This record gives sequence, C-alpha cells and structure tokens, in this order.
Amino acid sequence: MDDMGLVRRLFPFMRPHMLVFGLAVMLVFALTALDLAIPWLTKQAVDRYIVPVSSIGADSVEVDPQNPLVAVFLQNFPEARDGEKEGVFVFRDSLDLADGKTRMALREADGKGVVVIAFMLLAIALAHASITFIHTLLLELGGQRIIYDIRLAIFAHMRRLPLSYFHGTPLGRMVTRVTGDVENVSEMFTSVVTFVFKDFFLVIGIVIMLFLLDVRLAMVTVSILPLVVVIAVFFAKSSRKAFRELRVRIAEINSRFSETIGGMTVIRLFGWQKETGRVFEKVSYSHYEAGMRQVKIFAVFMPAMEILSTVGLALILYYGGLRVVADGISLGILVAFISYLRMFFRPVRDIAEKYNTLQNAFSSAERLFQILDEPEGAEGKKGGRDPGPVEKLAFSRLSFGYETDTPILKDLDFEVRKGETLAIVGPTGAGKTSLVSLLVRFWDPAQGLVLVNGVDLRELCLESWRSRIAMVMQDPFLFAGTLRDNIQSEEKGLHDAKLEGILRDAGCGLLLSRLPMGLDTLLEEDGKPLSSGERQLVSIARAFARDPEILILDEATSYVDSLSEGVVQEALSRLMKGRTTFLIAHRLSTARHADRILVLRRGRIVESGTHDELLSQKGLYWRMQHLETVAGSSA
Repeated sequence: MDDMGLVRRLFPFMRPHMLVFGLAVMLVFALTALDLAIPWLTKQAVDRYIVPVSSIGADSVEVDPQNPLVAVFLQNFPEARDGEKEGVFVFRDSLDLADGKTRMALREADGKGVVVIAFMLLAIALAHASITFIHTLLLELGGQRIIYDIRLAIFAHMRRLPLSYFHGTPLGRMVTRVTGDVENVSEMFTSVVTFVFKDFFLVIGIVIMLFLLDVRLAMVTVSILPLVVVIAVFFAKSSRKAFRELRVRIAEINSRFSETIGGMTVIRLFGWQKETGRVFEKVSYSHYEAGMRQVKIFAVFMPAMEILSTVGLALILYYGGLRVVADGISLGILVAFISYLRMFFRPVRDIAEKYNTLQNAFSSAERLFQILDEPEGAEGKKGGRDPGPVEKLAFSRLSFGYETDTPILKDLDFEVRKGETLAIVGPTGAGKTSLVSLLVRFWDPAQGLVLVNGVDLRELCLESWRSRIAMVMQDPFLFAGTLRDNIQSEEKGLHDAKLEGILRDAGCGLLLSRLPMGLDTLLEEDGKPLSSGERQLVSIARAFARDPEILILDEATSYVDSLSEGVVQEALSRLMKGRTTFLIAHRLSTARHADRILVLRRGRIVESGTHDELLSQKGLYWRMQHLETVAGSSA
C-alpha cells in the first residue's frame, strides 16, 4: 500500500479529532512567525542602534543637552551639532571625537532602542514557550485519542477473527502489532504531522525573508538548495526500506521471546538452552544488522547536512562580507542572513528525520491494516435467528479439515436429543476435539451441516447460541484477576451467596474455605497459585454459573491426580444432570455411563452404541478397552 493510501485509511480515525489538530496547525503559524521575527529584530538592532546606517537610522542622533557630558561635548565641538533638525541632534560621524563615557551619553537613544529590542526578544521567547506548551498539549491530546481509537479497533477486530488466524500467527507478532506498531503510529500524530507543517512553513518563510533582505545574496544562499533536496530524497528512500526491515526484525524477536518464555519448562527439561540461545542470537543479530543499516544512513545524512550548512555560511561570509565592505549591504543584513541560514538547516534536518519517523509509522500502519483487512470469522457477523430451547442437534453428512486438502472429519451423520449424554472416543488424532469445535462454531464445516432444531447453525445468532453452551477443557484456562471474575462475567451479577453455592456444587467448598479473601482472592496468570485440580474445579464452577443447556467435557479429569479425580467426577455428575452433554473421553472409564458412545477413527464414525453394545461387537472399542485394562493392571 502506498503512502497516500495509508493516509486515506488513517483519516477516518483522525476525522473526529480534526478540531484539535486544526488548532495545533493554527498555532504552527504563530510559532513560525515568532521564529522568523528573531533574526529580523537582530538586524534592526544592528542597523538602527548598534552600527546605524544612514538609510535606516539617519545620519544624526538626538541627544539630551541637560546631560553634563553632552553639554560639555556640544560646547567643545559646536560643529558636531546638526542645526537642520528641530531639537538637539549630533552628527554620528562626530561621535568618534568623544571619549567612551561621553559617547555613551550621546548615544543614550541608541541604548534605549537596543533595550527595547532586547525586551521584545524576551517577550517573543516567553510567547514561543507558552504557545509551544499549548501546541504540545493539543498534539498529545489528539494523538492519544487517535491511538486509543486505533488500539480499540485492532483489539475488537482481533476478537472477531477466525481461530485459523491465531493458529497461524505467532503470539509475539500480534503483541508487537497492538503495542509497538500502535505506538509508532502515535508518534506520527504527536511529533510529525504538525511539526512537518511548522518546518515546511519555516523553510518557506526563511526563503521569503532572505529575498526581502537582499535578492543577490539570497540567490547565492539558495544555490545550495538543489544539493539539499537531492540528499534529503536519497535519505528518505533509503531510510524507509531500513525502517520496514527493522520493524519486521522486532516482531521476530518478540515472537521468539514469547515462545521461549512459554516453553521454558520444556527447554530446561530437555536441555535445549543452547539451541534456543542460538536461534534467538540469530534473530537478534538480524535486528542488529538492520539497525546498523539505519544508523549508517543517518551517519551519512547528518554530516552531509553539516557540510552544506558550512558551505552556505562560507558563501554568505564571502559574498556578503565583500558587499558590506563595499557598502552594498548593511552589517545587520549580513548578521540576519547568517541567523536565517543557521535556522534554515534545522527544519531541513527535522523534515528528513520526521520523514524517517513517518516512514516508520507508515510501515507500522501497513501492518495494522493487514490485521484490519483480515476477513472476520463467525464472531464478526451480527444478527441471526434465536435458536430457542435446544431439542435436537444433528450432524448431517459433515466433513471438515483445517486445510482444504487434509480432511480431519469425513462424512459424519448422527443426532443428539435433549438431555442425552454422548461420549466421543477414539485414538489420538481421530478428530474428537475438532467435532465439538464445530458445535461451538469455532470453525465451520467444509461440507455438510450442523443443525439445531433442524436449522443450519450458521443461520443462528452466534452470541445467543454460545450463551447456551459451557465447556470444561482438559487444561482449564484462568485469567489474572479475582476468583469471582473467573467464575462469572460482570453482566451476570450473581450475589455472593449464589456464587458460594455454585462453588460448593462444583466441589470447591474446601478451596473456598482455605482462601483468606474468599471470592475476592486474586489469582495470577494461568490461575496461579491454584493446583491443576483446583483450577479444574473452578472451571466447573464457571460452567455451573453459566447454567448451560449444552455441556462439552473435553476429558476434564485427565490432568488431575487420583485423589482429586473423585471430587471432580462428583462435580461433573451434578453439572451433567438434565443437560445435553458431549463427553470427549480419552480414558474409556469416563465414557461407560454415557447414553451413547461414538467411536471415531481417522475422522469417521466406525462404531456407535452403548458401552455394553460396543463391547459385545468386539471391534475397535473392545480393543481399546482391553488395552486400557491391561495398562491399568500393569500400573
């Protein structure tokens, strides 16, 4: 996407805050005018009062005859008086006849003029500081509001993306997008947009002032502009590529770092510290090389600008100095030219650096819009029918695969009635978890239908449908926060007595009694410091609080010890009572009491029936039961 395309994409985020940025741009004009006034006032001080010239400050100066030193001078040098003017005036050429103190007395008016200009410069400095303060506040206000909106839009869109996106995108890369890339875009609004306006207007203003002061000297000064433009364009093109590569490397570092932290237990257990270290070192070195390429570009650009600045100063001193000696221009004009030249290269450098920052922001914005352009999953679609009470679920000639050429489930066809418990068993990789993922609509089938009361699941309101389902997984996930927040959402708003009853039904009575803060106990990331069995019980309590019509149990006792398993099984039995239940069973002992058992192999239903019926068939289920019994006896 080109730069203008990115600007058009960003504009909807800017539109609500245009008033703030408009005020900031208006202040830019005031700041530019104040900056341009300083060399001009310096010229006036030099030409009118310090080294006056006849064309500006006149050839005589008014004096105070009441001053004793002035009176003595006029008495000693009557020819120094300019008799053609009303009042008492002394020719400036005659000031050299006076000593130092007398000269100061004679030039009292010039001294007052210098003082006035000095106070004007002080007032400009104070006004500049005040306006800059307001300008910075406005920029930060507008920039932070825009970034707030962008971050919320990114986060909201990511929550609506299909699970396939998260399966194929590293966590560290996504974190970089929402944090680092958003901050880069923020810098564009807070330090680039209006500052580029300021620098651009300042450059234009300086060129205009140079030509107003002296056209010939201005022509000599701007003769170096083509070189400045060539160097700035070369710098801009080179820096964009370097910044894009740098952002890619940073995302890789974050991704590797996140992966290493998450897998630290496995790394230490298998002694993979050196291997992971080598991989991270390689990624970090790529980032280092990209950073050095960026530094080299800066290292060339900045000295080049300094050389051109010095060349410009030399041209002004040479040509302008000769003009001053020949009385072609005043000393004040030469001083003002030098001041404007030094001021000229500052915004030129700033524009180039800001362009660098702008390209960094554009490369980040490009990646953010890549996320926003990702097609939404079922979560992003609004509307749909309300399913009503679920009387029957049907999987009709259903096939599914995470990749189009690799099917996981093939031609499944079965029904589940209200209140029925259906166990799904089979070897690892048979598609058990994939099957219930289609029921929750984490994925949509490649072929066939999931029917709810005879209606295609894709036609139902997803939010309403999922509100009827609770899922207890084999490795429960708890959020950092209070125990209360992990059991119910804020919208549910159950009172403490009800929540405590739910916890007791879920087998968490002992857990609740030992926690000093009760429901307000703070849990860390992943539910620490609770044990795996306690986390499983809390996840069961979360399912109780939802009061679902449909319950999905993904081998909820596989990660708990034998002592905890009994408590978890009792809690699950209470939870399953009166509910339609899908029970994914890795251990067949948990499936034997189900109303019906489906046996999957390689994505197909190969057997179906009750526990006793399947054993009598002496097929795959019987063999799996036999192997489990032998393994249990050996243990």
